[in-house]
Amino acid sequence: MNLYQKLQEKPFLIAGPCVIESEELVLEVAEFLQQLQKKYPDFVLIFKASFDKANRTSVDAFRGPGIEKGLAILKKVKDKYGLPLLTDIHEPNQAEVVGKVVDILQIPAFLCRQTDLLLAASATNCIVNIKKAQFLSGKDMVHVVNKVSSTGNRQILLTERGTMFGYNNLVVDYTGILDMMDYGYPVVMDATHSVQKPGGEGGKSGGNRAYAPLLAQAAAAIGIRGYFVETHPTPDLALSDGPNMLTLDALEKLVENLQKIHQLKLS
Repeated sequence: MNLYQKLQEKPFLIAGPCVIESEELVLEVAEFLQQLQKKYPDFVLIFKASFDKANRTSVDAFRGPGIEKGLAILKKVKDKYGLPLLTDIHEPNQAEVVGKVVDILQIPAFLCRQTDLLLAASATNCIVNIKKAQFLSGKDMVHVVNKVSSTGNRQILLTERGTMFGYNNLVVDYTGILDMMDYGYPVVMDATHSVQKPGGEGGKSGGNRAYAPLLAQAAAAIGIRGYFVETHPTPDLALSDGPNMLTLDALEKLVENLQKIHQLKLS
């Protein structure tokens, strides 16, 4: 059974730090996730970190180590811990080289309508995870799906990460999640970006991580099996998205609760 088949049939968790801050941080989180995988074998765990955060609020914000160094670090995660990899791309010319290292190419929310980027990602035959833009409804995502599937690549994930109805705040519309589920592809609940407050702290985004587990658990209750949760040993010291990331301990508690919900639904 390949990775995408597993994601269609089993609960899965995409987790890791927002950005590659250092090799040491990445390997620390990856080791924790490997142990979490052993403890919760019913979940498929996927390691996530970005080599470049090209969409930061401020030009002065930390972006990451770049594509060459970043991919080298991500490859160490796969070689040492055996975890599948996800990272995001921002330009069509990144798709092929990144697709040789990672299993899932992620399309950032603000770029989900960029046709050339979608076609380049799908041409790699990697799984393509498309984040729903903050300005789109769940039903609008059908056009995004059609762009990717037009190449013959139907290994698609759709990720909910909140909708913006005003300044500096996001709202999760669970009816929109149900709309995306109708397309027949696995839908992912991005619990940590959905509690983000974009630009809410002046030159950077704010957020409230306390809400993230509740959003994920509510998604599980309506039939979601995929979860995206950014995590960090010390979120308050993180170089990107600290206010909405979970600690490692909080992530493990969330997985424990999600497993209970999935067992309840299966019983």
